Amino acid sequence: MLLYAITIFVGAFLLFQVQPIIAKMILPWFGGNAMVWTSCMLFFQSILLAGYAYSHRIVSMPVARQTRIHLSLLGISILTLPIIPRDILKPGGEGNPLLGILLVLTLSVGLPYFLLSTTGPLMQAWYSARFPKKLPYRLFALSNFASLLALIAYPIVVEPRIPLHLQGIGWSVLYGLFAILCGTTAWITRKSFITPSAVSEEILEEPAPLPLREKITWVALAACASILLLAVTNHLSQNVAAIPFLWVLPLSLYLLSFMATFDSSLWYNRRMFIVMTAATLCFMAYPLWQEQGDLNLPAYILAYSAGLFICCMFCHGELARRKPHPKHLTAFYLMISIGGAIGGLFVSVLSPMLFNYHYELSIGLALMGVVGFWVLYGEFFIFDVLWSGVAIFLLVTIVQDVKISHYDNIEMTRNFYGTLRVRQSGTDIDGTKLRTMVNGTINHGAQFVTDQKRRIPTTYYANHSGAGLALSERHRPGMRVGIIGLGVGTLLTYGRQGEHYKVYEINPEVVELARRQFSYLKNSEAEVEIVMGDARLSLEREQPNQFDVLLVDAFSSDAIPVHLLTKEALQLYREHIRPDGIIAIHVSNKYLNLYPIVHRIADWICLSEILVQNNAVDDLEQFSSDWVLLSPDPKVFDTPSFRTAQSGHEELKPGPLWTDDYSNVFDVLK
Repeated sequence: MLLYAITIFVGAFLLFQVQPIIAKMILPWFGGNAMVWTSCMLFFQSILLAGYAYSHRIVSMPVARQTRIHLSLLGISILTLPIIPRDILKPGGEGNPLLGILLVLTLSVGLPYFLLSTTGPLMQAWYSARFPKKLPYRLFALSNFASLLALIAYPIVVEPRIPLHLQGIGWSVLYGLFAILCGTTAWITRKSFITPSAVSEEILEEPAPLPLREKITWVALAACASILLLAVTNHLSQNVAAIPFLWVLPLSLYLLSFMATFDSSLWYNRRMFIVMTAATLCFMAYPLWQEQGDLNLPAYILAYSAGLFICCMFCHGELARRKPHPKHLTAFYLMISIGGAIGGLFVSVLSPMLFNYHYELSIGLALMGVVGFWVLYGEFFIFDVLWSGVAIFLLVTIVQDVKISHYDNIEMTRNFYGTLRVRQSGTDIDGTKLRTMVNGTINHGAQFVTDQKRRIPTTYYANHSGAGLALSERHRPGMRVGIIGLGVGTLLTYGRQGEHYKVYEINPEVVELARRQFSYLKNSEAEVEIVMGDARLSLEREQPNQFDVLLVDAFSSDAIPVHLLTKEALQLYREHIRPDGIIAIHVSNKYLNLYPIVHRIADWICLSEILVQNNAVDDLEQFSSDWVLLSPDPKVFDTPSFRTAQSGHEELKPGPLWTDDYSNVFDVLK
């Protein structure tokens, strides 16, 4: 058993260690938002399904043929290493990001990941065939323990200490060792089955066929857990940052529930979890009945993570109770993987296509309530009443979620990059009528509708903000300005005749809404050029633009695209400004103190910098904001306006630079 256990452990560890590694590698290529991780999860779940289907099919063949096929694939997979994505796969500004992500992952890690995904069910099937009287399900718990260990190790040990490219090389080396280990196990298994008589005395009676209802139940329970996993991950990531920790935490809890329930029935106290899960579903649904204001971030993450864990314990505990005879082992795992893939398909593909807002969390909770009622129906009258009430409450929650999301909104749209809403408030009578673009839960720009106020720069871009100050102080005839992140186009109101404003925007829906619902873009006096695609990739392809001012203001909800705040990013920005130009970086954030990150990088690459913090002007819808202004020429900031606006420097703790190989949001939590 030891050899099978070691092979399963190593395979599962590599299977889940590669997920944050490869996702972080391609994150900058596709805008750095939360949907990149969700799309990666769709890929991982789909390949896992393919691996389980392969295992289910191959175990019906003679053992000699099984091992021959598997050894051949292992040998071919070695030729695809290392897993570091090639630069030729970088996307352009157009095309479907989801398809691009799936293509990059397939070509970079597809075959190794596929073979790793077959390891658990295939090794358990071989072990069960060799030792028919021994149940293999504890090997499944071991597999989940290794997966959990890999995920925990990544943000704690691997990410803070090992550069990203070395992570890819190191993983590839370990995969080569795994291939040798797996090949050895396959060879020993084959040698054990040279003659049928080797196991003839231990053959057990043939189990009964699996009922269709049982298969549907397996799929439904697995799908519920998968949908909640991805919906909660999206819910957390889009409002903080698309970072490995907020991917790893929910996935670790998901795997921990698998490990506990399949290790021993002692971990799953059924009656307790039936009641706890019903209460937890209602608790998780309650915030969806009201507009979300400022959040207590640690408490919010803790609450939703605990809720996810309890729900997964119920789903996986019920699956563990329904473990079939070992003869049906691969079919059981295949049904579970089908459920997981259905969850990934729903959240990553269908939801952005079908819905104009993030309704998958409320739908996932409601689906969980309905499936719970289905699974428990008829067992105990009190449970029937409890879960029928929970299911009804959660179905009504979907309606309430839709109602809340449409409140005061005149247009809503959604695509790969997130959910956008345009709200209208105020009246024409007192001149307070205002249109606001909201991305997730964060204001991304606003404009007064009345003619007298429509040219007033609002929100984070007031005249006395860091952005307004940089544009007014550097103003000159023929000025060239670069803007990373369009929003509603507020900064374009600073444009004057003969000036050139170049805007980098990754989300086509933002451009369409800025044109349809706001007038900053169409009424700007400057010549405006819009470049679609990720700003860093676009700037890397362009010759130096000689911008007088380059403004970096790209956010998705309140999450930061980390790749726009690294040392390499700021070096790239420096190449695109004049020797006396200014880089203005917007660092306002509810939960993260981003100024120290920019300060350390500026000091490293020898840029002078000042921090400009302005106060709000409520009647003009002008918010307080934090901007860091950088320039290669320290004399740029030696003017009365800059000296007056400059905020005092805070005491900054020394710490590592953010680079493309290293970033850690824990360093800057408020």
